[in-house]
Amino acid sequence: MTNGLKRRTKLVHTGTRRSQYNEVSEAIFLTQGFVYDSAEQAEARFVKAGEDEFIYARYGNPTVRMFEDRMSDLLGYEDGFACASGMAAVNGALMALSKAGDRIVASRALFGSCLYVLEELLARFGVSITLVDGTDNAAWDAAITPHTSLVFLESISNPTLEVIDLRHVCAVAHKNGALVIVDDAMATPIYSYARECGADISVVSTTKHVDGQGRMLGGIICGTRDLIRGPIEAYVKHTGGAMNPFTAWSHLKSLETLDLRVKAQAATAMAVAEALEVHPKIADVRYPQLPSHAQHKVAMSQSPSGGTVLAFEVSGGRDACFKFLNMLEIFIISNNFADAKSIVTHPATTTHQRLPQEQKDILGITPGLVRLSCGLEDTDDLIADLMQALDRI
Repeated sequence: MTNGLKRRTKLVHTGTRRSQYNEVSEAIFLTQGFVYDSAEQAEARFVKAGEDEFIYARYGNPTVRMFEDRMSDLLGYEDGFACASGMAAVNGALMALSKAGDRIVASRALFGSCLYVLEELLARFGVSITLVDGTDNAAWDAAITPHTSLVFLESISNPTLEVIDLRHVCAVAHKNGALVIVDDAMATPIYSYARECGADISVVSTTKHVDGQGRMLGGIICGTRDLIRGPIEAYVKHTGGAMNPFTAWSHLKSLETLDLRVKAQAATAMAVAEALEVHPKIADVRYPQLPSHAQHKVAMSQSPSGGTVLAFEVSGGRDACFKFLNMLEIFIISNNFADAKSIVTHPATTTHQRLPQEQKDILGITPGLVRLSCGLEDTDDLIADLMQALDRI
């Protein structure tokens, strides 16, 4: 039904499964298990379940399946497996596709929990981990060899907004027989370019943007049907990381407005970045769409937008930064991003607090760094709030 239709139309209709009651809004199937007409039918389903046949909610559910179809279609992949959170999706993808003796090459600019899965969990089980400067194509060329099994990176890094030349990384990885897994949260599902650039797997924290209203944790792994319904489904369903049906239903409702919300938030992010860039109390602004961004050229070759989040450096270090944050009236201080409410975060003391200082220094996570997530408020109100807080430092 949705082949050939535009994105907004597909975000409303893709994957819809109606019950015998022909409901307008997608139904929530809150059930752990499913009933079989006979013992023979139960046996057959456990051997191989059909597309609309379900066994147990940890394996699959009609409401969750609607969400998986809609999200994988949005991102341009054949299939998806929905997970309990973004980190459940990251963990599921990495664990399902790794084994003892494998070698993973990853960008060093990663969220702390991703680094934990790589350096603590996978390393514990005999997987070799190599971290590189993701913005340096030569570093990828040197690190990725025929002995590399997986490549993992954030398309736009959190919180410093480094942008990786994804086409180059995918080409090098595939030349050496490695799969590429991309954490796509900061790029947004609307402006995602993972599939277009050749990534085998896109992992999205649907807590961000998809829910986008501070309610639900969620995540999804998207890729080829063979990978998703093979090793990834096997790992996630047996380890219990599947998405709750109520979360899937809430996400389905959110997808109907996703394109409108993300485009409005991204436009605000650009306006805010431009306003902050010329302020005398701001030492640096990092937003891919700004010509001053270190990877501006490659960023614009991959996506028309820099996303909904930016980062900037308040002059004067931690004390000045904290005073600025505390003077804000509309922005809220929290640790999430991509919400309808605009949020400011101090990564060095919150989300990335546990990183060793040496690593913070390498990544540019300084005492004056602020991550700013633009919500759905009026753009002029947000800029005015930032200006009055800066004036009071």
